[in-house]
Amino acid sequence: MVGPSDVFRFPRTGHEVRNRAVVAAMTNKQSNQDGTLSDAEIEWLLRRAEGGFGIVTTCASHVVREGQGWDGEMGVWSDDHLPGLTRLAAGIRQRGALSLAQIFHGGMRCPQRLTGVQPVSASVNETSDSDTGVTRELADGEIDELVEAFASAAARCEAAGFDGVEIHGAHGYLICQFLGTGTNRRSDRWGGSLENRARFLLDIIARIREKTVEKFLVGVRISPEYNKIGVVLDDSLDLVDLIVDAGVDFLHISCWDCFVPPAHHDDPRLLTEIFAERLAGRLPLISCGSVWSSAQAQAVMEQGADLVAVARSAIGHADWASHLGDADYDPQRPPFTAEHLLSEGLSEKFVDYMRAWQGFVV
Repeated sequence: MVGPSDVFRFPRTGHEVRNRAVVAAMTNKQSNQDGTLSDAEIEWLLRRAEGGFGIVTTCASHVVREGQGWDGEMGVWSDDHLPGLTRLAAGIRQRGALSLAQIFHGGMRCPQRLTGVQPVSASVNETSDSDTGVTRELADGEIDELVEAFASAAARCEAAGFDGVEIHGAHGYLICQFLGTGTNRRSDRWGGSLENRARFLLDIIARIREKTVEKFLVGVRISPEYNKIGVVLDDSLDLVDLIVDAGVDFLHISCWDCFVPPAHHDDPRLLTEIFAERLAGRLPLISCGSVWSSAQAQAVMEQGADLVAVARSAIGHADWASHLGDADYDPQRPPFTAEHLLSEGLSEKFVDYMRAWQGFVV
């Protein structure tokens, strides 16, 4: 039986991963104001590579200046970001892990106080992040320009030495806003049918493929359900087929909790099981959500995941992945003391951010 400590190989590129453990992309607010990586952010990620994770993913990084979603967010929109990106990618590789940069645009969740411009989205949508209280609908040509921006960001990550990128299509950000029927009410080629609503994502994938080498990994993260903007499970499952046909290297589903069934669907099975059945081995599947122990990681793999991503476990335990060969490993869970988190490579700024997560910091 394959377990979370076993080696994995990406079928298309041949990239070998030393185990099935992935550091999921996590907001940490440690980057500099201009989007360059701080020493603190590099240190926190390198500690996870040193701690044995197979894949280390950066936090969401904006592909254009005005795509920033929060303070202290990492950027990939300028060559000024290359020195930090290069240092990070090299450090991850030296420590034996594969590196992924997660690329995104916040869309309607880009605060005007940060960007200086009205937030944009697939359609005009209400938002608390705009001085006017609404977003501006992107023009057709602007969407094409954003496709190019995503591709340029991916090429920049490749130049910096990253093994690949994860396109962030989850959690209600811009790509997710195009996928959702509630936030995308367009009647042109970018709206209406699922194929049209997915066009933005699929064009991004195609253009990244054109601008990067064959061996560069390209994956997609999605929310199986994001009901408040109209992303529903049946659409997400149909999207799987479109993503497979687009030629990506993995699908990452953000479940929040891998051990509860869908919240807005009558299928009683767990989300990983549902997506593994739909994929039918056509793509590697990464699943993420409330995994702490080795037994839970094993259970998610038995549900059909090829790799298991963790967020809070990786925050609390830099060496989490190195214990996965122990079937009885069940590490401390929150609340953590600030001193413990600092000892695990978080900065004071990151610890302060985690205080907003109820019950995480003592």
